[in-house]
Amino acid sequence: MPWTKLQVEREEPAFDENAGDNVRKLDFGTALLEAQDQALARDPRVFVMGQGVNDPNGAFGTTNALYKKYGLERVFDTPLNEESTIGIALGAAMAGMRPVVVHNRPDFLLMAMDQIVNHAAKWSYMFAGQVPLPVVIRSCVGRGWGSAAQHSQTVHGLFHHVPGLKIVLPSTAYDAKGLLISSIADNNPVLFFEQRWLYKHQSHVPEYVYAVPFGQAAVKRKGKDVTVVAVSHMVIESLRAADELAAEGIDVEVIDPRTIRPLDIETILASVRKTGRLVVADLAWTTGGFAAEVVAVVTERAFHGLKCAPRRVAFPDLPTPAGYTLEQAFYPGAKDIKKAVLEMVRPSEKV
Repeated sequence: MPWTKLQVEREEPAFDENAGDNVRKLDFGTALLEAQDQALARDPRVFVMGQGVNDPNGAFGTTNALYKKYGLERVFDTPLNEESTIGIALGAAMAGMRPVVVHNRPDFLLMAMDQIVNHAAKWSYMFAGQVPLPVVIRSCVGRGWGSAAQHSQTVHGLFHHVPGLKIVLPSTAYDAKGLLISSIADNNPVLFFEQRWLYKHQSHVPEYVYAVPFGQAAVKRKGKDVTVVAVSHMVIESLRAADELAAEGIDVEVIDPRTIRPLDIETILASVRKTGRLVVADLAWTTGGFAAEVVAVVTERAFHGLKCAPRRVAFPDLPTPAGYTLEQAFYPGAKDIKKAVLEMVRPSEKV
Protein backbone atom coordinates (compact mmCIF):
# COMPACT_ATOMS: atom_id res chain seq x y z
CA MET A 1 0.00 0.00 0.00
CA PRO A 2 1.29 3.51 -0.84
CA TRP A 3 1.93 5.03 2.57
CA THR A 4 4.19 7.84 1.37
CA LYS A 5 1.68 10.68 1.00
CA LEU A 6 -0.57 9.58 3.83
CA GLN A 7 2.48 9.40 6.12
CA VAL A 8 1.34 6.49 8.25
CA GLU A 9 3.68 6.43 11.22
CA ARG A 10 3.36 2.74 11.99
CA GLU A 11 1.23 -0.32 11.43
CA GLU A 12 -0.85 -1.58 14.33
CA PRO A 13 1.10 -0.49 17.42
CA ALA A 14 1.53 -2.89 20.31
CA PHE A 15 -0.93 -2.20 23.10
CA ASP A 16 0.44 -2.08 26.62
CA GLU A 17 -1.96 -4.18 28.71
CA ASN A 18 -0.40 -2.78 31.90
CA ALA A 19 -1.10 0.83 30.98
CA GLY A 20 -4.48 0.70 32.74
CA ASP A 21 -6.35 3.99 32.60
CA ASN A 22 -3.24 5.93 31.60
CA VAL A 23 -4.10 5.75 27.91
CA ARG A 24 -5.90 8.08 25.56
CA LYS A 25 -9.45 6.92 24.90
CA LEU A 26 -11.88 7.95 22.17
CA ASP A 27 -15.33 6.78 21.25
CA PHE A 28 -15.90 4.96 17.95
CA GLY A 29 -17.39 7.95 16.11
CA THR A 30 -14.64 10.33 17.18
CA ALA A 31 -12.01 7.80 16.10
CA LEU A 32 -13.53 7.78 12.60
CA LEU A 33 -13.54 11.59 12.59
CA GLU A 34 -9.86 11.69 13.60
CA ALA A 35 -8.87 9.18 10.91
CA GLN A 36 -10.47 11.27 8.18
CA ASP A 37 -9.04 14.49 9.61
CA GLN A 38 -5.52 13.07 9.60
CA ALA A 39 -5.91 11.61 6.10
CA LEU A 40 -7.21 14.93 4.73
CA ALA A 41 -4.32 16.78 6.38
CA ARG A 42 -1.62 14.47 5.05
CA ASP A 43 -2.80 13.67 1.54
CA PRO A 44 -4.27 16.34 -0.78
CA ARG A 45 -5.80 13.59 -2.93
CA VAL A 46 -8.22 12.62 -0.14
CA PHE A 47 -11.70 14.15 -0.09
CA VAL A 48 -14.96 13.28 1.71
CA MET A 49 -18.38 13.36 0.05
CA GLY A 50 -21.84 12.13 0.97
CA GLN A 51 -25.26 12.95 2.29
CA GLY A 52 -25.04 15.09 5.39
CA VAL A 53 -21.26 15.21 5.78
CA ASN A 54 -21.39 18.98 6.36
CA ASP A 55 -24.64 19.04 8.35
CA PRO A 56 -24.45 20.31 11.96
CA ASN A 57 -24.25 16.70 13.21
CA GLY A 58 -21.81 15.69 10.48
CA ALA A 59 -22.96 12.12 9.69
CA PHE A 60 -23.55 11.08 13.32
CA GLY A 61 -20.57 13.20 14.34
CA THR A 62 -18.07 11.30 12.19
CA THR A 63 -17.43 14.22 9.78
CA ASN A 64 -18.25 17.03 12.20
CA ALA A 65 -16.83 20.42 11.06
CA LEU A 66 -14.35 18.90 8.61
CA TYR A 67 -15.73 21.16 5.87
CA LYS A 68 -14.83 24.21 7.97
CA LYS A 69 -11.23 23.03 8.23
CA TYR A 70 -10.69 21.80 4.66
CA GLY A 71 -13.29 23.72 2.67
CA LEU A 72 -16.31 22.66 0.65
CA GLU A 73 -14.06 21.58 -2.23
CA ARG A 74 -12.82 18.64 -0.14
CA VAL A 75 -15.75 17.92 2.20
CA PHE A 76 -19.13 18.34 0.55
CA ASP A 77 -22.75 17.21 0.58
CA THR A 78 -24.21 15.15 -2.27
CA PRO A 79 -27.73 14.77 -3.72
CA LEU A 80 -30.01 11.84 -2.97
CA ASN A 81 -28.64 9.87 -5.91
CA GLU A 82 -26.46 7.01 -4.74
CA GLU A 83 -25.62 5.65 -8.19
CA SER A 84 -24.35 9.01 -9.42
CA THR A 85 -22.44 9.63 -6.19
CA ILE A 86 -20.56 6.34 -6.46
CA GLY A 87 -19.99 6.93 -10.18
CA ILE A 88 -18.42 10.33 -9.43
CA ALA A 89 -16.22 8.76 -6.75
CA LEU A 90 -15.05 6.01 -9.10
CA GLY A 91 -14.19 8.53 -11.81
CA ALA A 92 -12.25 10.61 -9.31
CA ALA A 93 -10.39 7.53 -8.06
CA MET A 94 -9.42 6.58 -11.62
CA ALA A 95 -8.11 10.13 -12.08
CA GLY A 96 -5.79 9.79 -9.08
CA MET A 97 -7.91 11.05 -6.19
CA ARG A 98 -8.77 9.09 -3.02
CA PRO A 99 -12.47 9.67 -2.26
CA VAL A 100 -14.27 8.68 0.94
CA VAL A 101 -18.00 8.34 0.32
CA VAL A 102 -20.37 8.44 3.30
CA HIS A 103 -23.72 6.62 3.07
CA ASN A 104 -26.10 7.01 5.99
CA ARG A 105 -27.63 3.59 5.39
CA PRO A 106 -26.34 0.41 3.69
CA ASP A 107 -29.87 -0.12 2.34
CA PHE A 108 -29.20 2.56 -0.26
CA LEU A 109 -25.96 1.01 -1.41
CA LEU A 110 -28.34 -1.24 -3.33
CA MET A 111 -29.22 1.80 -5.46
CA ALA A 112 -25.55 1.84 -6.53
CA MET A 113 -25.19 -1.91 -6.96
CA ASP A 114 -24.28 -1.61 -10.64
CA GLN A 115 -21.50 0.89 -9.94
CA ILE A 116 -20.08 -1.15 -7.05
CA VAL A 117 -20.44 -4.69 -8.37
CA ASN A 118 -20.11 -4.29 -12.15
CA HIS A 119 -17.56 -1.48 -12.19
CA ALA A 120 -15.65 -0.85 -8.94
CA ALA A 121 -15.10 -4.53 -8.20
CA LYS A 122 -13.99 -5.43 -11.73
CA TRP A 123 -12.07 -2.60 -13.35
CA SER A 124 -8.65 -3.35 -11.90
CA TYR A 125 -8.99 -6.98 -13.01
CA MET A 126 -10.31 -6.05 -16.45
CA PHE A 127 -7.47 -3.59 -17.04
CA ALA A 128 -4.70 -5.95 -15.87
CA GLY A 129 -4.11 -4.13 -12.59
CA GLN A 130 -3.18 -0.87 -14.31
CA VAL A 131 -6.21 1.05 -12.99
CA PRO A 132 -6.18 1.40 -9.19
CA LEU A 133 -9.52 2.29 -7.61
CA PRO A 134 -8.80 3.80 -4.17
CA VAL A 135 -12.36 4.54 -3.07
CA VAL A 136 -13.78 4.01 0.42
CA ILE A 137 -17.54 3.65 0.90
CA ARG A 138 -18.57 4.14 4.53
CA SER A 139 -22.01 3.03 5.62
CA CYS A 140 -23.77 3.06 8.99
CA VAL A 141 -26.29 0.47 10.10
CA GLY A 142 -28.22 0.22 13.33
CA ARG A 143 -31.52 0.02 15.11
CA GLY A 144 -33.34 1.91 17.80
CA TRP A 145 -36.07 4.16 16.44
CA GLY A 146 -38.06 1.82 14.22
CA SER A 147 -35.82 2.04 11.17
CA ALA A 148 -37.48 -1.15 9.95
CA ALA A 149 -37.16 -3.13 6.73
CA GLN A 150 -35.79 -0.43 4.41
CA HIS A 151 -33.48 1.54 6.72
CA SER A 152 -31.67 -0.96 8.95
CA GLN A 153 -30.47 -3.82 6.75
CA THR A 154 -26.93 -5.09 7.08
CA VAL A 155 -25.95 -6.11 3.57
CA HIS A 156 -22.27 -7.00 3.91
CA GLY A 157 -23.23 -10.60 3.11
CA LEU A 158 -24.43 -9.55 -0.34
CA PHE A 159 -21.17 -7.78 -1.16
CA HIS A 160 -19.10 -10.54 0.46
CA HIS A 161 -20.08 -12.69 -2.52
CA VAL A 162 -18.31 -10.34 -4.96
CA PRO A 163 -14.58 -10.69 -5.69
CA GLY A 164 -12.68 -7.43 -6.07
CA LEU A 165 -14.14 -5.69 -3.03
CA LYS A 166 -12.57 -5.37 0.40
CA ILE A 167 -15.02 -5.41 3.32
CA VAL A 168 -14.30 -3.98 6.77
CA LEU A 169 -16.38 -4.32 9.97
CA PRO A 170 -14.61 -2.76 12.96
CA SER A 171 -15.83 -3.38 16.51
CA THR A 172 -13.70 -0.94 18.55
CA ALA A 173 -12.66 2.69 18.30
CA TYR A 174 -9.04 1.54 17.99
CA ASP A 175 -9.85 -0.64 14.98
CA ALA A 176 -12.19 1.95 13.50
CA LYS A 177 -9.39 4.51 13.18
CA GLY A 178 -6.66 2.09 12.11
CA LEU A 179 -8.83 0.26 9.58
CA LEU A 180 -10.16 3.49 8.07
CA ILE A 181 -6.59 4.73 7.60
CA SER A 182 -5.77 1.41 5.88
CA SER A 183 -8.90 1.72 3.74
CA ILE A 184 -8.05 5.23 2.53
CA ALA A 185 -4.47 4.17 1.73
CA ASP A 186 -5.54 1.02 -0.14
CA ASN A 187 -5.66 0.99 -3.94
CA ASN A 188 -8.83 -1.10 -4.08
CA PRO A 189 -12.52 -0.33 -3.43
CA VAL A 190 -13.34 -0.80 0.26
CA LEU A 191 -16.77 -1.14 1.86
CA PHE A 192 -16.54 0.05 5.45
CA PHE A 193 -19.56 -0.95 7.57
CA GLU A 194 -20.19 0.77 10.92
CA GLN A 195 -22.73 -0.30 13.53
CA ARG A 196 -24.40 2.73 15.09
CA TRP A 197 -24.59 1.03 18.49
CA LEU A 198 -20.79 1.08 18.57
CA TYR A 199 -20.46 4.85 18.22
CA LYS A 200 -20.34 5.51 21.94
CA HIS A 201 -18.05 2.59 22.81
CA GLN A 202 -14.63 3.82 23.91
CA SER A 203 -11.20 2.22 23.64
CA HIS A 204 -7.53 3.10 23.53
CA VAL A 205 -6.80 5.13 20.38
CA PRO A 206 -3.27 6.48 19.76
CA GLU A 207 -3.14 10.08 18.55
CA TYR A 208 -0.61 9.41 15.79
CA VAL A 209 -1.49 7.94 12.40
CA TYR A 210 -1.48 4.16 12.51
CA ALA A 211 -2.85 1.44 10.26
CA VAL A 212 -4.54 -1.82 11.21
CA PRO A 213 -3.67 -4.24 8.38
CA PHE A 214 -6.40 -6.02 6.46
CA GLY A 215 -6.77 -9.78 6.82
CA GLN A 216 -5.44 -9.98 10.39
CA ALA A 217 -8.01 -11.11 12.95
CA ALA A 218 -7.84 -10.05 16.59
CA VAL A 219 -8.22 -12.60 19.37
CA LYS A 220 -10.30 -10.50 21.75
CA ARG A 221 -10.39 -13.17 24.45
CA LYS A 222 -8.48 -16.42 24.76
CA GLY A 223 -10.22 -19.65 25.70
CA LYS A 224 -10.09 -23.41 25.33
CA ASP A 225 -13.69 -24.70 25.22
CA VAL A 226 -15.49 -22.89 22.39
CA THR A 227 -14.51 -20.55 19.55
CA VAL A 228 -16.86 -17.65 18.89
CA VAL A 229 -16.20 -15.73 15.66
CA ALA A 230 -18.05 -12.43 15.74
CA VAL A 231 -18.16 -9.23 13.69
CA SER A 232 -19.02 -5.61 14.47
CA HIS A 233 -21.34 -5.14 17.48
CA MET A 234 -21.63 -8.90 17.91
CA VAL A 235 -18.04 -8.82 19.22
CA ILE A 236 -19.30 -6.77 22.18
CA GLU A 237 -22.19 -9.17 22.69
CA SER A 238 -19.84 -12.18 22.46
CA LEU A 239 -17.53 -10.77 25.11
CA ARG A 240 -20.52 -10.24 27.41
CA ALA A 241 -21.62 -13.82 26.83
CA ALA A 242 -18.06 -15.05 27.45
CA ASP A 243 -17.97 -13.25 30.81
CA GLU A 244 -21.23 -14.91 31.87
CA LEU A 245 -20.10 -18.32 30.65
CA ALA A 246 -16.80 -18.01 32.52
CA ALA A 247 -18.81 -17.84 35.74
CA GLU A 248 -20.26 -21.23 34.75
CA GLY A 249 -16.87 -22.76 34.09
CA ILE A 250 -16.89 -22.47 30.29
CA ASP A 251 -13.87 -20.86 28.66
CA VAL A 252 -14.75 -19.04 25.41
CA GLU A 253 -12.30 -17.74 22.82
CA VAL A 254 -13.63 -14.69 20.95
CA ILE A 255 -12.19 -13.86 17.52
CA ASP A 256 -12.91 -10.63 15.66
CA PRO A 257 -11.96 -10.98 11.95
CA ARG A 258 -12.10 -7.16 11.55
CA THR A 259 -12.16 -7.64 7.78
CA ILE A 260 -14.25 -10.33 6.08
CA ARG A 261 -12.62 -9.72 2.69
CA PRO A 262 -9.79 -10.54 3.06
CA LEU A 263 -10.57 -13.03 5.84
CA ASP A 264 -7.96 -14.35 8.26
CA ILE A 265 -9.23 -17.93 8.13
CA GLU A 266 -5.99 -19.37 9.54
CA THR A 267 -6.52 -17.72 12.94
CA ILE A 268 -10.07 -19.09 13.00
CA LEU A 269 -8.95 -22.59 12.03
CA ALA A 270 -6.20 -22.62 14.66
CA SER A 271 -8.73 -21.70 17.33
CA VAL A 272 -11.31 -24.28 16.22
CA ARG A 273 -8.68 -27.02 16.14
CA LYS A 274 -7.92 -26.10 19.76
CA THR A 275 -11.50 -25.86 21.06
CA GLY A 276 -13.33 -28.27 18.75
CA ARG A 277 -16.44 -26.06 18.77
CA LEU A 278 -17.51 -23.08 16.66
CA VAL A 279 -20.19 -20.41 16.97
CA VAL A 280 -20.36 -17.61 14.39
CA ALA A 281 -22.22 -14.46 15.43
CA ASP A 282 -23.18 -12.11 12.61
CA LEU A 283 -25.33 -8.98 12.28
CA ALA A 284 -27.10 -10.18 9.16
CA TRP A 285 -29.54 -12.82 7.99
CA THR A 286 -28.74 -16.44 8.70
CA THR A 287 -29.14 -17.91 5.22
CA GLY A 288 -26.27 -17.43 2.78
CA GLY A 289 -24.42 -14.90 4.90
CA PHE A 290 -20.93 -14.44 6.29
CA ALA A 291 -21.67 -16.85 9.15
CA ALA A 292 -22.58 -19.56 6.67
CA GLU A 293 -19.31 -19.00 4.79
CA VAL A 294 -17.19 -19.35 7.94
CA VAL A 295 -19.03 -22.54 8.91
CA ALA A 296 -18.50 -23.92 5.39
CA VAL A 297 -14.75 -23.19 5.31
CA VAL A 298 -14.17 -24.56 8.80
CA THR A 299 -16.14 -27.70 7.96
CA GLU A 300 -14.10 -28.17 4.78
CA ARG A 301 -10.70 -27.64 6.39
CA ALA A 302 -11.08 -28.68 10.02
CA PHE A 303 -13.93 -31.17 10.01
CA HIS A 304 -12.12 -33.88 11.98
CA GLY A 305 -11.26 -31.40 14.71
CA LEU A 306 -14.90 -30.57 15.40
CA LYS A 307 -16.57 -32.14 18.44
CA CYS A 308 -20.06 -31.12 17.29
CA ALA A 309 -21.82 -29.24 14.50
CA PRO A 310 -21.05 -25.49 14.30
CA ARG A 311 -23.78 -22.97 15.13
CA ARG A 312 -24.82 -19.66 13.59
CA VAL A 313 -26.24 -16.80 15.64
CA ALA A 314 -27.73 -14.29 13.22
CA PHE A 315 -30.97 -12.62 12.14
CA PRO A 316 -34.03 -14.74 11.40
CA ASP A 317 -34.86 -14.85 7.68
CA LEU A 318 -37.45 -12.09 7.91
CA PRO A 319 -37.53 -8.39 7.01
CA THR A 320 -36.42 -6.17 9.89
CA PRO A 321 -39.40 -5.13 12.06
CA ALA A 322 -40.17 -1.56 13.14
CA GLY A 323 -41.67 -2.04 16.59
CA TYR A 324 -39.43 -1.93 19.66
CA THR A 325 -40.73 -5.23 21.09
CA LEU A 326 -40.30 -7.01 17.76
CA GLU A 327 -36.79 -5.57 17.43
CA GLN A 328 -35.85 -7.17 20.75
CA ALA A 329 -36.89 -10.55 19.39
CA PHE A 330 -35.34 -10.01 15.97
CA TYR A 331 -31.82 -8.86 16.90
CA PRO A 332 -29.58 -11.53 18.49
CA GLY A 333 -27.30 -10.73 21.41
CA ALA A 334 -25.34 -12.13 24.34
CA LYS A 335 -28.16 -14.40 25.52
CA ASP A 336 -28.41 -16.06 22.10
CA ILE A 337 -24.66 -16.61 21.92
CA LYS A 338 -24.65 -18.00 25.45
CA LYS A 339 -27.51 -20.36 24.59
CA ALA A 340 -25.69 -21.66 21.50
CA VAL A 341 -22.51 -22.29 23.51
CA LEU A 342 -24.34 -24.10 26.32
CA GLU A 343 -26.16 -26.33 23.85
CA MET A 344 -22.79 -27.36 22.41
CA VAL A 345 -20.88 -27.81 25.66
CA ARG A 346 -23.71 -29.26 27.75
CA PRO A 347 -26.13 -30.81 25.26
CA SER A 348 -27.89 -32.93 27.91
CA GLU A 349 -28.97 -29.87 29.90
CA LYS A 350 -32.04 -27.80 29.06
CA VAL A 351 -31.09 -24.21 28.20
